[in-house]
Amino acid sequence: MNKINILVTGGGSPGIIGTIYSLKNNYDQRDIQIVCTDAKSDCVGKYVADKFYQIKKANDIQDYLSDIFSIVISEKIDVILPQNTSELSVLSQNKSKLLDMGCKVIISSYNNLIRANSKFELLEVCKELEIPYPDYYLIKNKDDLIAKATKLGWPDNTVLIKHPSLNGSRGIRIIDENINYKDLFYNQKPTNMYTKLDDFLKIIGDNFDPLLVMEYLSGEEVSIDVFRDSENFISIPRLRNEIRSGISFKNSAVKRSDLIGFSKKLSDYLDLEFCFGFQFKYDKNGIPKILECNPRVQGTMIFSTIMGANIIYSSIKSCLGEKIPQFSLDWNTRLLRYWGAVGMNDKVTKI
Repeated sequence: MNKINILVTGGGSPGIIGTIYSLKNNYDQRDIQIVCTDAKSDCVGKYVADKFYQIKKANDIQDYLSDIFSIVISEKIDVILPQNTSELSVLSQNKSKLLDMGCKVIISSYNNLIRANSKFELLEVCKELEIPYPDYYLIKNKDDLIAKATKLGWPDNTVLIKHPSLNGSRGIRIIDENINYKDLFYNQKPTNMYTKLDDFLKIIGDNFDPLLVMEYLSGEEVSIDVFRDSENFISIPRLRNEIRSGISFKNSAVKRSDLIGFSKKLSDYLDLEFCFGFQFKYDKNGIPKILECNPRVQGTMIFSTIMGANIIYSSIKSCLGEKIPQFSLDWNTRLLRYWGAVGMNDKVTKI
């Protein structure tokens, strides 16, 4: 099978090791050259990929594209696999230019991508498709926030506030009037997202960009790794048994036909392609309700590789027009994440 060159962005992302593992340990035993990029000059991807380039951030669109185009040409890149949400819309809008250079991109079409990445749009889609969703309101000022939070049962009930388009635990707060700040100080790490409404308003002000105020879901969280193309659909739900700073540290497979069905319905309606994911969370009655969509490689998608379905590499094959095999899934799979490291002096030591 022919050797290919893959550009993997987000060399500093938490899932970079899992992504590179999935590509290097592919089921075709294919020789893959991995070129990694990141906006930072020093990151893990620099030392675990075959080559590394520091590039501009995606919000600096012209310089970012100039860097990407230059790497595609100089390294003869066959496929780009993006890992950062901020890059998705830029790359999707420039797929045809990259294709003219002989390079394909593992990404859905622009309009579908934007819709999937908006938490508000996704909730609207779930309402239309009758997929369980938390009660929610779009608000943009203090009075509206208080009124809608009250409709959700605040101050007796905990409510959630989210920015509709931010990701990676950014733009999110849990509003709970029963929290004990002294207890938080002594017993919780400073990354805790709990606060009271008055304190939140001191930060955000009386008027702000649109935010979502939502029903707070108190149960376990589930990520669903998905692969979809014109001929194949794979859906792998996994319980996020332990989460730290938004990253899964303990996962276990959960074979639930309802979650698999919800992800199929959403994937088809949004017409998403290649590998991506959804997140659900159980409410107090044990009903799984949608949280968000990640229309890209998920940070712990290595779980699916270990389980028997390397959907990261399968996305490369699908993008190249190659046939995807049938997978045998081991539903007893669990995954424990631990802190590793890369040490650098006169050599690189991977721990």
